Amino acid sequence: MKNLKKRTAPILKVKNLEKYYGNKNNLTKALAGISFEVQTGEYVGVMGASGSGKTTLLNCISTIDNATSGHIFINGKNVTNLDQQELTKFRREQLGFVFQDFNLLDTLTAYENIALALAILKKPVEEIDEKVHKVAKLLGIGKILDRFPYQISGGQKQRVASARAIVTEPSLVLADEPTGALDSKSAQTLLLSFQQLVRDHNATILMVTHDAFSASYCNRILFIRDGKLFNQLVRGRDNRKQFFDKIIDVISLLGGSSNDLT
Repeated sequence: MKNLKKRTAPILKVKNLEKYYGNKNNLTKALAGISFEVQTGEYVGVMGASGSGKTTLLNCISTIDNATSGHIFINGKNVTNLDQQELTKFRREQLGFVFQDFNLLDTLTAYENIALALAILKKPVEEIDEKVHKVAKLLGIGKILDRFPYQISGGQKQRVASARAIVTEPSLVLADEPTGALDSKSAQTLLLSFQQLVRDHNATILMVTHDAFSASYCNRILFIRDGKLFNQLVRGRDNRKQFFDKIIDVISLLGGSSNDLT
């Protein structure tokens, strides 16, 4: 990732965001005027019970879904005002995505899956090769670049997917339950990699998760309830265990256990 100087303006600004589904006779308000900011170099988690609006929020920020009202600014650009062609270009150049189910192409090797994001941007072959090997070394997958997805473990697949997400040096990485399909060891390896990206490469990550263990690796947690920002926690000087305990305390205020935050 690029080593950027600290910006005064936030990398992500969500302002009075609302999202409705249905019609006037059967209207569901998924997001109810939510506002927050994320600074460059932050690792922010989003938690909330099923139906709280956290997935809708991520979909709107990722430009997969359109907000009913409000604004989303990413790297200073109001993405709610972009047309479809502009959105496609913006996603490719400014956003990185990490999904729960990896979304790797089975017919491509790990190297090719990572390189594809750069090839779409029409980067030179030499630059593609350099960046793929650099990010593979960072995430500890250099030895499996010639293997196909069916030849590697779930944890390795997710690290390949993460490499694909960050190889273009996006302004913002959006992760949707990235540890959901991983065993505990693979999940911890991935979460430590995310921490390293933030700490050493000034990456900015927004991660939706139902898991308090995964959330405890973040710098800050936003808790969503009924489409609104219910609470937030900042890790500060807490170690991971102390932060985990505070997350569990807020979950109890939300009215359930961590297993309910699906």
